[in-house]
This record gives sequence, C-alpha cells and structure tokens, in this order.
Amino acid sequence: MKICIISDAWHPQVNGVVRTLDTLRKKLRKDGHKVLVISPAMFRTVPCPTYPEIRLAIDCIWKMPALLKKWQPDAIHIATEGPLGWSARRYCRKSRLPFTTAYHTAFPEYIEARTHLPAKFFYPVFRRFHNQGAGVLVATQTVRSLLASKGFINIIPWTRGVDTDQFRPTEQAPAVLDDTAETSPRSSALLPRLLYVGRVAVEKNIEAFLDAPVEGKKVVVGDGPALHALAKKYSDVEFLGPLYGHDLSRAYSAADVFVFPSKTDTFGLVMIEALACGTPVAAYPVQGPLDVVGFDGTGPFPEWDKPVAVLDHNLGAAIKTALAIPRPHCTEFAALYSWDNVKDQFVDALHPIAEPQESSKKGRRSDPFQISPIE
Repeated sequence: MKICIISDAWHPQVNGVVRTLDTLRKKLRKDGHKVLVISPAMFRTVPCPTYPEIRLAIDCIWKMPALLKKWQPDAIHIATEGPLGWSARRYCRKSRLPFTTAYHTAFPEYIEARTHLPAKFFYPVFRRFHNQGAGVLVATQTVRSLLASKGFINIIPWTRGVDTDQFRPTEQAPAVLDDTAETSPRSSALLPRLLYVGRVAVEKNIEAFLDAPVEGKKVVVGDGPALHALAKKYSDVEFLGPLYGHDLSRAYSAADVFVFPSKTDTFGLVMIEALACGTPVAAYPVQGPLDVVGFDGTGPFPEWDKPVAVLDHNLGAAIKTALAIPRPHCTEFAALYSWDNVKDQFVDALHPIAEPQESSKKGRRSDPFQISPIE
C-alpha cells in the first residue's frame, strides 16, 4: 500500500512525534509498504512565532494538491494540525478523499500555558479539524475520554512503542557526561543523577523539576525557547542541549531517575525510552504518566505487577522513592510496548482510497519539486 503521512513535525525537530513517525515509517517499509512523508522540508518555511526552532510551511496551499496528485497514495494520514495538516485536509475534503488524523499534542493546553487563555476556547478549532476525517488516532484512554467529552468523534486507539534496539541499558556514558561520570549510577556516587529529556519550553513544566528540593545532579537534555533563560537561572543544572541516537540512549542509562514534570503531554514517549534503558520514572499523577506507567507505577498491562515508576503530587517525594526501584524491572516493562502493535494499529485504522485519483497529463505544468517515495 502507498501511504502518505503529512506532518508539520519532522527532522530536524527532536520530539516524540518525530521519533514516532520516523520509526513508523521504517516499520511500514519493512513490511513492504511505500511511504511518503510530506514535511516542511518540501516547502518554503518561516520560523514559528515564539519558537523559531520550528519551521512552518507557507506555500503549501497550492503545492499540497500537486504532491498528492502526483504520488496518488492509497491512504492518507494527517499527523499534525499545522499549515501542512490544514492544507492536506482542505485538499482531501475538496477531492472527497478519506483521511485519518492523529491527536499527538494537547495544543489547547499548550496555548493556555503560553497565553493564559483558557484551553476551552481552542477546542472547537481542533474538533473541527479532526471530526471531518475518517478517524482520529489517540495514544491513551485518558485522551480518548477527554476528546469524547469535547465532542470529538470516530476516536481510534493507537498506542506507542519503543525501539529497544536503540534504547537499552549501556555501561558507557556519552562523551558529554564524561566530566561528571562520578554521579553515574554505575559508580559509587553519593549524589544521584536526575534527568529530564524533552522540549525546553514553558508548557513542559520543567521548573517544577529544577526547583524540587532533592539532592542530586540535575541534567536537562533538549532544546527549546526556554533553554537560555533556564540555563541562566539554574547555573547548578547541567544543560546538554539535544542528544541523538546512542548518545541519547547512554544519557538515559547514566541517570538514576528520569523525571517527567509535564502535566500536558498526551503520552510521554520519553518515559518508555528511559525505562527501556533501565531508568525508573518520577512524575505527577496526570494524563500521560497515568496511562503509561499507572497510578501505582506498574503500568496498564495485566501481566505486569512490578513498580517501574512513582507518581506523586509531590515531585520531590516521587524522585526519592523512585531511586529504590530495581533497574532490570524497568527494562523488562518497556519491552511490553511493542512496535509491532503500534504499526498494526496504525494500518488497521487507515481508510484506503477506493478509486485511484484521476491524473490528467493534459495541460500539466512542470512539477515545482521532485518527489521520492523513499524520502
């Protein structure tokens, strides 16, 4: 099947959405599907206001139809609600083509965190975006219930997985940590290493972690609009910027506890990445952590009953308690988040286009760009 995924979030962005879609693309191709990811790299872009690291496509309204007509996919999935997502949605509706969407990000709550305007003002916009599709894919039951209460329809479960080939325990700390290796859990250090990985932005509630009254070396991995301000304010915290691949895996492994302070994430892929590397999680008992690791820290799987995380409204207390969790339990638990299940749920949710799109060569202008199904 020829599957087209439209996403405003793609490389070089570093976040859970990009990692999920990138791994999904690889798994689908391994099964014999042809996959085209339409990303901002295929368009003219401008920096996102207040978040210049993210580029927004500006000429997609007229280029999107050309892309979809040329490639003629068998199924279309719109992953994000940005300019590319709206352009693809517009074309699909005009051409009466079925499509699915995904609710990766709690944008109403993110906007509230940045502007202090109530999230309820923004839900109608996102409801309109998703309800016109054949189904909206969500990662957790909590998000499913929330969206249903807001009037969303055709909600389809789509879990997340972790690549255990990349994220696994390692004895070798990344080079960026060599100068502070004495705080690694692999040594006899007195001070634990406490790690945050993710976007460095106000909606991630990172200061709750940085202000937590616990002993230990606090480390932040990631980039974002709040990075410089936080690095200046918290001079005793180690800000490493973004890490990738095995360096990221080694950073997880070098930590004693992974701290997830966000209260707005729809899932929190970084939690299962950390667990796969043998690092227990400390978080608030909110959407995301409640679904991924459960209120008692044993997760959603009936066959698993060992704690791998601690959820507490007192984040400092959660961190201290999580230090006692056996690391092998974390690795075993993370393996239950199978990527085969993620891939199969995605394919089952797709709504194939019944008839091939008409492709008239008469009067066609030269293509404004090249398209490769392997890019």
